[in-house]
Amino acid sequence: MRVPNGALARRSAENLEKVQAEIAQEKAASLGRVSSKLEEAMARLEAFDAGIRSGAGAGTRQPLVDAAGEALWYYVVQREACGFRDVESVLREFRVPQEVYLRMGMRPNAAGGSGR
Repeated sequence: MRVPNGALARRSAENLEKVQAEIAQEKAASLGRVSSKLEEAMARLEAFDAGIRSGAGAGTRQPLVDAAGEALWYYVVQREACGFRDVESVLREFRVPQEVYLRMGMRPNAAGGSGR
């Protein structure tokens, strides 16, 4: 197999750069989407906790913890796909409680309970 040269090589390199730029843009956009979902899940959990402290708040808390754990998992995986590896900074930035961190990547079982 011959290595392309001249104009063909330049065009191949330009095409490769364009594809790599599109991939980087999609990774960034995806990271933004999962970041928003994590923020929303954490806000719902915090609002529920605030309601409990103020005497309001009916219902169970576990589905909110499960949802936040799943959103955290998606965010961490996408972040790692973008080359960022520091999970501790994510936990600090989003104020992730230990129980949510422990639920990261776990899905509830079909019977409605927590799947462990």
